[in-house]
Amino acid sequence: MTVYEELQARGLIAQVTDEEEIRELVNNGKATFYIGFDPTADSLHVGHFMALCLMKRLQMAGNTPIALIGGGTGMIGDPSGRSDMRQMMTVETIQHNCECFKKQMSRFIDFSDGKAMMVNNADWLMNLNYIEVLREVGPHFSVNRMLTHECYKQRMERGLTFLEFNYMIMQSYDFYMLYQKYGCNMQFGGDDQWANMLGGTELIRRKLGKDAYAMTITLLLNSEGKKMGKTQSGAVWLDPNKTSPFDFYQYWRNVGDADVLKCLRMLTFLPLEQIDEMDKWEGSQLNQAKEILAYELTSLVHGEEEAKKAQDGARALFSMGNAADMPTIELTEEDFTEDAIDVISLLVKAELVPTRSEGRRAIQQGGVSIDGEKVTDIYHSVAKADIPENGLVLKRGKKKFKKICVK
Repeated sequence: MTVYEELQARGLIAQVTDEEEIRELVNNGKATFYIGFDPTADSLHVGHFMALCLMKRLQMAGNTPIALIGGGTGMIGDPSGRSDMRQMMTVETIQHNCECFKKQMSRFIDFSDGKAMMVNNADWLMNLNYIEVLREVGPHFSVNRMLTHECYKQRMERGLTFLEFNYMIMQSYDFYMLYQKYGCNMQFGGDDQWANMLGGTELIRRKLGKDAYAMTITLLLNSEGKKMGKTQSGAVWLDPNKTSPFDFYQYWRNVGDADVLKCLRMLTFLPLEQIDEMDKWEGSQLNQAKEILAYELTSLVHGEEEAKKAQDGARALFSMGNAADMPTIELTEEDFTEDAIDVISLLVKAELVPTRSEGRRAIQQGGVSIDGEKVTDIYHSVAKADIPENGLVLKRGKKKFKKICVK
């Protein structure tokens, strides 16, 4: 099976331009391709995981990835899939987020000896002259055609700002610059980015009169890509300080039965033959497939040692046996009032709920327990003296929990 055929078999390709050229480049390790990452936070999340795994997979086949950090486009914000405008970030915040991205990407992509590049589009976008852009780039974009694209249509009723309207032009200009500066001949992105990427391909062809290639890769679970990485308590981050390795493991351990095989194909590096065998599994065997998925992805992001600890902790909780490897929250003297802490504060402290009001609802709905005992009183408190040395287990629902200890 060729590299391109494997991408197809894993369900990664949504649509492409110039398929034969793309097949030739990818299969022979001649693709210099880019994927863009706008620094909207100080950590990548699992919504970026699809792209990182793809870059790693293609680099292993001899192709050259370019990780494009959107220090420039991050100043504008992508309107795709959004009902309102992104919050404007300061230059300092964007720069800090870019540095965080670089560190995390190095876990997936080998940047040594020219095997990959990491560039920031602020290097060319921030120095552009407005009149120059209007004259050199503007004539190649039809406003009528731009407004037919879904990324703009869905915002027209609520209001699309002129600021956001320019995002497509900026992203297209990225491909134009990468093509000239680094010989980048291919661009990858989520299926919601198709219109933006076609703009880049057309800009190159019209200005330079040369062939260029664009390839779009779906985000995980196709149309569900934008929802990926979101839970009731917020995003699932790749930074262990924002989402612990245990919580990361649990996120994948709890995927739906219908999605586990898709995730295994798209995100892991297990042989397709092994995954195809799992396709025959039913019932309780699907839980084993979910464990394999969670372990493989946690190992990719956090290393095998953390993956093993997370797996042991999850199994310990399931059996309610030894909970030594459960994620732990340590309370300090500042957390107690008169040597006690109310259960809602405990839920918030343990990051099992994002707000006190949601903690109150969880208790009222019967979804909170302490060491197996359901908590029904929203005013319930836990005395400091009642927390054993080895901690107690606070649970929300069936799958979210933390061990609570006193520092």
